[in-house]
This record gives sequence, C-alpha cells and structure tokens, in this order.
Amino acid sequence: MNDDHAALGARIDRTNELLQRMLAEVAKTPSTHAIFVDAGYLYAAAGRLVAGTEDRRAFDLDAEGLIDALIDRARTIFADSRLLRVYWYDGARRRIHTAEQQSIAELPDVKVRLGNLNANNQQKGVDSLIRSDLESLARHRAISDAALLGGDEDLVSAVEAAQGYGARVHLWGIEAPEGRNQAEPLLWEVDSQRTFDLEFFKPYVSRRTSATYDPTAASRPTREDVRFVGAQIAAKWLAARGREALVELLPGHPYLPGSVDQDLLVEAEGLLQYSLRGQADLRRALRDGFWEHLQAQY
Repeated sequence: MNDDHAALGARIDRTNELLQRMLAEVAKTPSTHAIFVDAGYLYAAAGRLVAGTEDRRAFDLDAEGLIDALIDRARTIFADSRLLRVYWYDGARRRIHTAEQQSIAELPDVKVRLGNLNANNQQKGVDSLIRSDLESLARHRAISDAALLGGDEDLVSAVEAAQGYGARVHLWGIEAPEGRNQAEPLLWEVDSQRTFDLEFFKPYVSRRTSATYDPTAASRPTREDVRFVGAQIAAKWLAARGREALVELLPGHPYLPGSVDQDLLVEAEGLLQYSLRGQADLRRALRDGFWEHLQAQY
C-alpha cells in the first residue's frame, strides 16, 4: 500500500512539474494581436462621418495612412503585444482586385481578403471570411487579442468562435452622426468596445470635388527624390525635437505614430508639389528616407 501511495505521489509531483514548465513557457510567449477591418463598414461609416455620404465614388480614403494609424493605436492599446498583421476584407466583382485593393495588398503586414460584389454593389461572403480567419487564428493560438472594426450582426458568430478558443475580441467602431452604426447583439458579445471619432478620421477621408488635386497633373517624382525629401524632413524633425524624442520613436520602427506620419506626408507633398495619396510605393520611399536618416543619427 505504501508503495502505491509513493508511486501516486511521484506521478502527482511529475504532473505538477510538467504544469509548471508549461506555465513558464506560456509566460515567456509574447502576446499577439491582429486587426480585422470590414472595409464595407469602414467606407460607409467613415464616409458618412467625414464626407456626409456613404458613396465610395464621392470621396477618397487614404487607406495606407489609416491602416498605419490603426496599427499605431493598437500598439498603444496592446502595449505588451506584437502585431501579427492587418486583415482587410472587401468585396470585388469575381473577386478580382481593383487598383486600390491591389495597392492595399502590397502594404507591409496587410492581408487583403475579398468576397464577391453583386450587381447592387453589396458584399457577399465577407462575414464568412472574417469568421474563418478569426476562428482559425484563435484555434491555433496565433493571436491572443483581435481588434475587429465592423458593425454587422452577422459577425457575432465570428466573435463567438474566436472566444471559444480563448481569444479576446475587441470591437472598434466609427462615430455615428446619429444613432448607432453597429448591431447591438455584436456589442453585447465582444470583450471591449472602442469608438473612433471625427478627428481620428479627418486626415484620411476627403470629399471629391471638381477641383480635387490630380496627382498625374505634375511630373511624378522618383523614389530617390522622395527618399531624399524624407531624410530632409527627418533632419528638421530631429533638430526641433531632439534625441529624447528620437529614442522614444525608434522602438516603433518601421511604423510611425499617426500624427508624425501625417505631418511627414503633408510636409513632403508641399516640398514635392505632388500628391502622395494613393501612391503606396512613394509613401514607403518617404518613410524609408525618414527612418534611414534618424537611425544614422542614433
């Protein structure tokens, strides 16, 4: 009998040791988050808020700048977590990328997923794509937190699926001029809620007019021209703010805080006399030049 007790005690000790090792490994594993953007909701809600219309043809969306701003905000909210990637869900006829969707797909850390677009310009299959990705990533422990920018009640099942595997789902919304633009059942299911206001979206949404600047009207600068301008602006930025600000900025590489990135874009367009909106390759060259100068000074 004593031998049986001893054997049982040994097994319990062994089990406890294995559990402690597993918990120690879990503690060392960094948290990971991903951002899931329902582009249909984004265009409709942001367009209504800033431009007064949900018609995509009536306004321009600086998707690259907005994605960077969302990444920057997520970095603040999930301070001890790393970004897996941004998932961008949109509709397209026969699931063929538009030029705008292609430029978004080429951005670093962004995955574009397309559903169908029917004859009435309604998205089909996007909600199921979001559910599939959320569930799969949560099941494989690829993410611990999911930031979901959307508002459709059909997303409730996606939230429940991810939560069932232990992931926390945080609903991000866009301020509504009147009432709500997110379904109540979705608000009830998520782990937290956050709403972005007019000031957050203003830099990235602009209504089209007959006088809208045409980037093809001026000669397109080369990537090296833009890179050089980025370095110029970095030198000016460093002179104005000093090395302490540089030390705070460096850990975020290759991303810039939204306010810094927007100031960089505006100043560069003024120097170049050329619009960089929708010019993904030139925007990257601008940031590369900015970062290269700052890193050379550190």
